[in-house]
Amino acid sequence: MEKRDEIIYKIENGVGTIKLNRPKALNALSENMIKILYKVLSDWKDDKNITLVLIEGEGEKAFCAGGDMRALYDLRDNGVEEYAETFFAEEYRMNMLMHNYTKPVIIYMNGYVMGGGIGITTTGSHRIVNEKTKWAMPEMNIGFYPDVGGSYFLSKMRSNIGRYLALSSEIISGEDALYIGEADYYINSSSWDSLKKKISTASWTTGDNLKSKIDSIIEEVSIKPEKSTTLLENEKLINEAFGHSSMEEITATLKQYSEDGNEWAEKTLKIIMSKSPVSQKVTLEQLIRGKEMSLEECFKMEMNLSLSFMSSEDFYEGTRSVLVDKDRNPKWNPDSYEKLTKDMVDSFFNYQWKNGKIPDLT
Repeated sequence: MEKRDEIIYKIENGVGTIKLNRPKALNALSENMIKILYKVLSDWKDDKNITLVLIEGEGEKAFCAGGDMRALYDLRDNGVEEYAETFFAEEYRMNMLMHNYTKPVIIYMNGYVMGGGIGITTTGSHRIVNEKTKWAMPEMNIGFYPDVGGSYFLSKMRSNIGRYLALSSEIISGEDALYIGEADYYINSSSWDSLKKKISTASWTTGDNLKSKIDSIIEEVSIKPEKSTTLLENEKLINEAFGHSSMEEITATLKQYSEDGNEWAEKTLKIIMSKSPVSQKVTLEQLIRGKEMSLEECFKMEMNLSLSFMSSEDFYEGTRSVLVDKDRNPKWNPDSYEKLTKDMVDSFFNYQWKNGKIPDLT
């Protein structure tokens, strides 16, 4: 497959359709894909022939499983910071464009929707999940932090659920994504092809009340999920435990409930304690700061964080354990919260740019 085929796009009947086309890599975003997405969406933004945009992923397994972090690992000793600056600036620029998009964007969140994929889906005006959806911000698994605007949308989720999802990398269902406001509709996957056909063949003009017209088409096949959400079941405890401003307090609360026999707290504590202390302390601070920031301020903060992580041993160790050797046995350094000072955490937010300026993301 040629690189230009990693993104397939077409315009038909007022609908601009984009397909992420890297199914063997679960449609993970390469630098090339990000560049094409940005150009296509920029071109379509003011194109009067396009009324709405529809985005999906090729294959049955994933919409998009994230960004291509292995590429950064492979460049560790060969100019990783220069590559990372370009990669992240391009990705965040594309994310910013989508957050501010004025045309409706319908996104079909089939299968894995993770990391960089969520950076795309969280921006949509009509986000559709199904029984196969697996939603997660898995950056904690590789010693990184939840970027692509995570500072903004995770920090603003109800009941500190965003903190829980960021710090645990928990995979949630389409029902849960709907519950936390990261999706708008739930359908059976068997309904997608007919729904897509209805959208692509409907009569679209810019004078329509587009949102309500799209709503009515999707609502014809949307259903109410039958299962209750695990987040709803544990929301009170999530809010209490992850409402603290330090990892020490969060883990202490989980430990207390675990000792009292709460199985969810016991499982969550075990997961939390398996992650990088560096990543967790930086991420918690990121979400505390992000709660009071604008979208643009969040992305600027994330540029500092992303480049700082290129010098973090835990990022390369985590990536090795998950994407390279795949032994899932990382050795974090330092290996406890107590060995991390506030200055060490704060240093991640103060990357020293060569020209003294963060790249322009607008």
